[in-house]
Amino acid sequence: MVEEVLKTTSLTKQYKKRTVVDHVSFSVKRGEIYGFLGQNGSGKTTSLRMIMGLIRPTSGQIELFGQEITEGKRAVFERIGSIIEMPGFYPNLTAVENLEIHRRMMGMGNKECLEESLDRVRLLGARNEKVKNFSLGMKQRLGIARALLPRPELLILDEPTNALDPIGIKEVRHLITELALYQGIAVLVSSHILSEIQQISTKIGIIHKGKLIEEIDQEALQLKNKQCIEFKVSDDRKAVMLLEQKLGIHDYAVPEPGVIRVFEQLTKSALMNRLLVQQDIDVLEITMQRETLEDYFLSMTGGDRDA
Repeated sequence: MVEEVLKTTSLTKQYKKRTVVDHVSFSVKRGEIYGFLGQNGSGKTTSLRMIMGLIRPTSGQIELFGQEITEGKRAVFERIGSIIEMPGFYPNLTAVENLEIHRRMMGMGNKECLEESLDRVRLLGARNEKVKNFSLGMKQRLGIARALLPRPELLILDEPTNALDPIGIKEVRHLITELALYQGIAVLVSSHILSEIQQISTKIGIIHKGKLIEEIDQEALQLKNKQCIEFKVSDDRKAVMLLEQKLGIHDYAVPEPGVIRVFEQLTKSALMNRLLVQQDIDVLEITMQRETLEDYFLSMTGGDRDA
């Protein structure tokens, strides 16, 4: 049986009369990348801060490595690495000097962890460079290196690709995947960027207005996100009426004005196109595609695109 390294049960946080996190229950297993997906303000960061013991839950339970977290069991956090906020460093110190300061502050006795962590994030060659000369992507990887100093079994990352350029995003994405796949670290990563969560996560939890409204693994997501023909047309209302009445097509969606996705009779795209054109509907584009996590997210959150 795969070990659960993190489990929350009915995790709740209230500030006066406002509920920020509302009975959230989920688990993360060893070697799994759990993508915590939600809009800014949905409760992601508050949930992570509770898990890390930075703020107290109003109610609910948190288990780490099979132990319920209470005041007397803080030592379990030594098995966790995290980046909850944008990592901060001393810019005029080198990468290895910054890590050494953190090592001493945390009371870690083994200096070997410094170069080991830098090597794991591919920064060993820049160990003696000053951090002020690092790109954002390098700083983010250095932040992950700092989180890896205790050789954690669970890594918690809050918006790890935020503000990075495409190269930096790719570097961090590759690193997260490698840590989970080849080193067996459980990773809990939160983001509001749909494409990033889809590309790296083995399991996804969608949080919306403080509630965990859906959990789904990649295999199930692929089954839900069906293949379709997408038409971009001049008059979507007239087009769907014709498709229904003339071709008996009822499995379709109109995700935005002028766009129609048809999920049945996929071999008859030419017939559909001819019907629409004959009825004076301009067909601007026809593509065969598969719906994405964004489409699924929008269907789960009632069409709210702010994510």
